[in-house]
Amino acid sequence: MFTAKEYAIPANIDEAYKTLMARNTNYIVGGCAWLRMGNRRMTTAVDLSACGLDFINETEDAVEIGAMTSYRTVETSPILKKYFGGSVARCVEPIIGTQFRNTVTVGGSVFGRYGFSDFLTTLLALDTYVVLYKAGEIPLIQFMDMSYRSKDIIVKIVIKKNGAKESYQHFRNSQSDFPVVNLALSKTSDHCVVTVGARSAKAMIAQKTSEYLSQADWSDIDTVIKNAQQLIEEVPFTSNMRASADYRRHICKILLKRAIREVAEC
Repeated sequence: MFTAKEYAIPANIDEAYKTLMARNTNYIVGGCAWLRMGNRRMTTAVDLSACGLDFINETEDAVEIGAMTSYRTVETSPILKKYFGGSVARCVEPIIGTQFRNTVTVGGSVFGRYGFSDFLTTLLALDTYVVLYKAGEIPLIQFMDMSYRSKDIIVKIVIKKNGAKESYQHFRNSQSDFPVVNLALSKTSDHCVVTVGARSAKAMIAQKTSEYLSQADWSDIDTVIKNAQQLIEEVPFTSNMRASADYRRHICKILLKRAIREVAEC
């Protein structure tokens, strides 16, 4: 569990950033859902709940999700159900329970880059950007590789509306457990992206599999599935208390097959 000497609720994002940077031991807190998993000592815990970052907006070319938006809001959003095959809204549905999803924030999940994250696996397969207060807008794939020590504030997540159809697949040992492995597949008219998470490392793009699916003849789905399942061997898996690496690899092939069929039927 984390501890903090002081608790600050800034009125705006500029004030929040100044408070964050005042000391090296000041940190942003969101819904605090995952902080109990660590043992961090903070001087000041900075709460962004008064900064107006709880929103889901649609623009002409994108969908924007504020950093303090809860998973429950994502799950029930008519905007997110409308685009990307509804995958962004659906991917958070299996996460524990409604009360828990009411506390988990989008910004906290993305900043944490947790290996088990359903949300990150789904976003990574789309044309997604992270908007930081100081660094500005950067691609999610670039943000995934940034140092955890980089001190900035996530303002919002931006998903470009490029006409992508997406399927999100996951496997859990029990309904309320973390995923053993998860997978997302997005497809536009000429491009596919496959991402795999809960490996048990953070989500990654399966580059060779994505390239094959981008060039494949989707009129022969059985051949597409067979070749893609061979290529997905490129994804490295590790073992932990939930599953072995071999088991994860086997399940991943099944999830990829389901995702290809779902996208093909869209």
